[in-house]
Amino acid sequence: MAGPKPTSAALVALFILSALAAAAHGLDRFVVQGRVYCDTCRFGFETKATTYIAGAKVRVECRDRATGQLTYGIAGVTDVTGTYKIPVEEERPDEICEAILISSPQPGCTELEKGRERASILLTSNSGISSPTRYANSLGFIKDTPLPVCTELSQLYEIEA
Repeated sequence: MAGPKPTSAALVALFILSALAAAAHGLDRFVVQGRVYCDTCRFGFETKATTYIAGAKVRVECRDRATGQLTYGIAGVTDVTGTYKIPVEEERPDEICEAILISSPQPGCTELEKGRERASILLTSNSGISSPTRYANSLGFIKDTPLPVCTELSQLYEIEA
């Protein structure tokens, strides 16, 4: 007597289980997203006069929490809106990860803004964040010479220029 033959229902169930396993594996993928700006007033933060930089280079780097040794790095470039979206293929739960500014193609706005040249990011699904997108704080370069409108903005923001 021959053994039982696979039925259509059994094959469909096997297909569904395979698809679910593949989908679950895909949940570990993240996208690090943020923006790169030019601080046109040299205030140290984004203002109404801020512009966003297309073509800026950004890098996601992760380091071992205990040794500080670089364990992962991937580069990206901003689009026309100054937004970068860098895919990270796997979780990095025991590492310190950051989005880091590399360079600006915008003449007159290539100096890194201190305190705005890197942003921490969590790359683990065990963080309470349900979305695979990890939003980084904006990263900034500082303009060589402030724009004329900055005098008016310094009064609005009550900043001594």
